[in-house]
Amino acid sequence: MEFLELSMICDTKMKKQAFFSHYKSIKSIFVSLINKDMFSKLAYSVFEQSIKDYHEFDNVDQPINNPYPKDKFEHLLYLKNWIDTVQWHFEDIIRDPQIDPVAALTLKRRIDASNQERTDMVEYIDSYFLQKYSNVQAKDGAKINSESPAWAFDRLSILALKIYHMQEEANRVEASQEHRDKCQEKLNILLEQRSDLSTAIDDLLTDIENGDKFMKVYKQMKMYNDDDLNPVLYQNKK
Repeated sequence: MEFLELSMICDTKMKKQAFFSHYKSIKSIFVSLINKDMFSKLAYSVFEQSIKDYHEFDNVDQPINNPYPKDKFEHLLYLKNWIDTVQWHFEDIIRDPQIDPVAALTLKRRIDASNQERTDMVEYIDSYFLQKYSNVQAKDGAKINSESPAWAFDRLSILALKIYHMQEEANRVEASQEHRDKCQEKLNILLEQRSDLSTAIDDLLTDIENGDKFMKVYKQMKMYNDDDLNPVLYQNKK
């Protein structure tokens, strides 16, 4: 299912069913997964590939062409980052002070849809981790982490985008030297953050697998997209 196809069904209650039906076999994806210590490295390399592929067109309407087989975990990672990358550029466009108000409203709807896709994707990835570690017996005194593995990967995906675009600014020839130097300083911090976050992700997965931590996932109970929970929407149904 392509990104644009997902966008077309984002506002219906059938969205999640259609989205999740695209990935039917949890076990088939994890059969080929690499060692847990390589998880963050694998994820980041896929995120970089997605960002690179997007910028060959640099067009928010460009359909996704996922290069990874659907039974590979990399397929999910690529789709996750493609959604993030398109939304990154949505956010750039809507901040244009000269944007037409009607176009801005249309774009805001697309951003809302993208946010929902992003959340659905994170929750789906977490379902894989829940399945993967379902047979792990948590030790006495095992602790819960402040965020689930998939939300940590979400942060890594966004960080990959920050690094890509900060690198662009640090190398932008028409910018002043002062601008480039400041961006290089920020880039150095982002790279350090990448190292720390990658270590934290791999440590978290090791702790879960060893029973030192356990997963507990809370679904994101978003209300503004639900016509049964958003008062503006359900009052309009009367």
